Amino acid sequence: MATLTVLEFDTADSAQKALHVVEDLSKRQLINLHDAAIVTWPEGKKKPKTEQLHNLAGVGALSGAFWGMLFGLIFFVPILGIVVGAAMGALAGSMSHVGISDDFIKSVRSKVTEGTSALFLMTSDAVEDRVADAMKQFKFEVIATNLSAKEEKKLHETFVEEEAAPAR
Repeated sequence: MATLTVLEFDTADSAQKALHVVEDLSKRQLINLHDAAIVTWPEGKKKPKTEQLHNLAGVGALSGAFWGMLFGLIFFVPILGIVVGAAMGALAGSMSHVGISDDFIKSVRSKVTEGTSALFLMTSDAVEDRVADAMKQFKFEVIATNLSAKEEKKLHETFVEEEAAPAR
């Protein structure tokens, strides 16, 4: 079963540093990193910067549409107002069928604010004690939702990019 995990950091650059640790853990096969994205929100900026990690694209990687929709629901609906909010509310309902609840969205929205950063990870098969040891160097809060096998399948059916067939 895959887990969508959000790690919220108290500085704008910590998520990027933590990603390097997670990527190293993945290379050492201590965690299976399916996909990831980063949100950075430096002090003085009106909105966060979001970035999908394209180097993870491939079999099982989520599409930009997934990350775009998720980040839109979390960070941009409050900025855009009630008219767009109603349409995004319908999208939020569609996310709940893949294991991403309104409570999850509201929790992330309330915790990832100006001056912070967040690392969004889709992972499985973590060697928990080794991952925990490697991440001890960071100060962060974990916001996570565990996806059931059915929810994971639905998420992949909805948002996973298909790899192009090789040219002949």
